[in-house]
Amino acid sequence: MRRVRAALVAAAMCLAGGGLVFAQAEPPAINPLAGDSAAVQAGMGMFRSRCADCHGMDARGVRGPDLTQVWASGRSDAGLFRTLRRGVPGTEMPSVGPRTSDDEVWKILAYLKTIAAPTITDVVTGNAAHGQQVFRAQCAGCHRVDGTGGRLGPDLSRIGAARARGAIVRRVRGATEDFLEGYEPVIITLTNGQTVRGVRKNGDLFSVQIMDGRERIQGYLTKDVRAVTAGKASAMPVFDVQRLSESDLTDLLAWFATLKGFDPSVQ
Repeated sequence: MRRVRAALVAAAMCLAGGGLVFAQAEPPAINPLAGDSAAVQAGMGMFRSRCADCHGMDARGVRGPDLTQVWASGRSDAGLFRTLRRGVPGTEMPSVGPRTSDDEVWKILAYLKTIAAPTITDVVTGNAAHGQQVFRAQCAGCHRVDGTGGRLGPDLSRIGAARARGAIVRRVRGATEDFLEGYEPVIITLTNGQTVRGVRKNGDLFSVQIMDGRERIQGYLTKDVRAVTAGKASAMPVFDVQRLSESDLTDLLAWFATLKGFDPSVQ
């Protein structure tokens, strides 16, 4: 009986660095701390220390999206709780981690709700249908959307929910930010003098794996590698106004704004 009880307790908990955090199977539909002034104050401090680097001190987005718009776009308290708790795989949005209690997650959301816009305030301009054509012509060789396109760059199926508009413009126009994990440019110099360029995918003490410009995964044993050098230039080309006009960029951004990667009705 003791073994059964211990197994049940273990199944309900996550062990993290000596601290135990009980996992919540399914969050309530409504934030239990909504409107609690003490919770809002605490949530503001946690948001500014943990989230502002990507979402901005005002939550209106830097690299990450504008969080003042998420409820107006159809997200729910429970859906946002799950996003913070689990993160979004394949994106820059990490899980808050097992050391962050459910209570702390709800406090962050309680604060964000106090600065949330009642309606969508961003006016999306541009021709989204033409923007999709621009993507197919200019971007699909390296990026995928909904399972179609290249793999050298990040999947953009939810870029409309994952990136602030200004961050997208800076990236497209060549003002490179930090490289996403799994897409860092790298130069491998082999012991025979040959150099290979690509984006780093994996590595350990014994080998390193990259994806080259032809989307081939290449693996090299460390004994055959003289040096692994981080590339300074992104594999993504600079799309200046000669390569991508302002009107085409506006249309591309309009189409990107439709790529949310989730159904608001179930979030």
